[in-house]
Amino acid sequence: MTRPPLSQTAQWRLFAAAWVVVAVLAVVGAGWLARRDARQSVDRQAATAAALHGAVLRSELERVRAVPSVLAADPDLKTLVMVPTAARRDAANLKLESLAREVRAAVLYVLDADGTALASSNWREPISFVGSNYRFRPYYLDAVRDGEAAFFALGTVSGRPGLYLSRRIEDAAGRLVGVIVAKVEFDELEAMWRRAGEPTWVTDSSGVVLITTVPDWRFRATRPLTPERRRTLVEAQTAGADTGAFPFDVPASGLVRPTRDVPPGSYAHAAEAIPGLDWTLHLLEPADQTLSRAVGAALVLAALATALMAALSGVVLRRRQRAAARAVEEEEARARLEQLVGERTAELSEANGRLRREIDERRRLERDRQDLEDKLVQANKLATLGQVVAGVAHEINQPMAAIRTHADVAGQYLTRADPDAAARSLDAIGRLTERVGAITEELRAFSRKTRSEVVAVDVARAVEGALLLVSPRLREQGVEVRLDVSAGLSVKAERNRLEQVVLNLLQNAAEALNGPGRIEVVARPEGRKVVLRVADDGPGLSPEVRDRLFTPFTTDKPDGVGLGLVISRDIVAGFGGELTHEATAKGAAFRIVLARAK
Repeated sequence: MTRPPLSQTAQWRLFAAAWVVVAVLAVVGAGWLARRDARQSVDRQAATAAALHGAVLRSELERVRAVPSVLAADPDLKTLVMVPTAARRDAANLKLESLAREVRAAVLYVLDADGTALASSNWREPISFVGSNYRFRPYYLDAVRDGEAAFFALGTVSGRPGLYLSRRIEDAAGRLVGVIVAKVEFDELEAMWRRAGEPTWVTDSSGVVLITTVPDWRFRATRPLTPERRRTLVEAQTAGADTGAFPFDVPASGLVRPTRDVPPGSYAHAAEAIPGLDWTLHLLEPADQTLSRAVGAALVLAALATALMAALSGVVLRRRQRAAARAVEEEEARARLEQLVGERTAELSEANGRLRREIDERRRLERDRQDLEDKLVQANKLATLGQVVAGVAHEINQPMAAIRTHADVAGQYLTRADPDAAARSLDAIGRLTERVGAITEELRAFSRKTRSEVVAVDVARAVEGALLLVSPRLREQGVEVRLDVSAGLSVKAERNRLEQVVLNLLQNAAEALNGPGRIEVVARPEGRKVVLRVADDGPGLSPEVRDRLFTPFTTDKPDGVGLGLVISRDIVAGFGGELTHEATAKGAAFRIVLARAK
């Protein structure tokens, strides 16, 4: 049995109850995740800060750590402890004073074999160590026994905490003659750490605090001490003061909440080992502000996201309710739309058929236009060829007559048994034959029907080919040709058609001169273009013709048809160039601009 659908009121009540549960879960989950991520971020910050503080501490230690070893081998100090004199003591005081300033040590001093200070860098001060005996100090006893020692304690004279680094001084036989001691104080380092706002302390291997940003923590034990270690701490390091235990425990993981000496709140703890001294640097990174900001932002984002999703879901629910009410109307509208689509589809199909027929017709017309243009170009070429054929025939007749003469002469030389003279005549016949072949080959190439396929064409060869065909007429008229074409200049064109354009321009110039004159053919590169200029010093063009120069059937020749320049311009345009008339003071000039071939 099918359950009836819920009413709209029941749907909204169920919707509200579901989103209340989702909101609670989202806020709780977002807070937990944000707190976890913030904890990890604070832990990383604490570890980074501890590593930086540790690097600074290691740098301070390395700066002074090698000083006792170097001074233990100093010959002047060895001489002083073996044979002490006032002069040697004064020189040693000055040396230690200067060296202490250079390495920024609190004090440097030399003890003899009995532990009495013979020289010190603070010899000028009221608390000078000179003359004091330190054989009771652990750093002296350990250096005598082990060769070197490191001991952190309060100074017996200055009362200031510091690290004592000592080194045994031996004579050539390896016998004890003295001890060199360097004291390092960390007041500046502690002040720098204190300004960073992160409570920091350094403990030794037994957990006793040595260096700290909180003075009250110094010499406190972070874990229980053995009786022997506590006795050493009280008697040798703190001058009799028992400082007690550390004020709070530092767990292995989790947040730390110190009870005093630092601002209240939660801190992340990080530790960094200091090699060489068996020390450990501890650092507390404040965590409350970071945690509260992260959790607060997560709660706000979770609440906003939940509210936004609830609003979007409400919109979706409302739309679904409206969609159900409009289902019948949409079904009727769909039926009407299908009917309209069918009608429109039929109309579009008919229009598409008409469009295809028009496209086919345009393509056919374009092919006819291209064929007509090619035929017109070929007709112009043949007409031009007809104009030059008489001169070319005369140009061929001369070498043919000469060939006949040389052939007769060669026969006579052979009759006279003169082979050398006959060979010369035959060589002349060969050269004349090559000339006739070149002229006829140029005629054949020029008359051939070609397509306008753009390739790299040598400008000089195209101009020479055109001149070869028109030169008989130019010589007959007495026309001087000045040719200035840069060598190796190539353009994007088709050679036979470019020759046809140049030949047309030369023919027009010869007809304009109608007698002696001069024609200039100049080709020069201009940037990425090449300009080919053909000019004559004839009478020029009339204003009427010049204004309509490239209009079909415009000419000032009695027997011209006015298509030569129009066809030439179309040929050049097919190469991607342009043919223009250039205004000159005398004669006529035409410019062919083509793209330069690389």
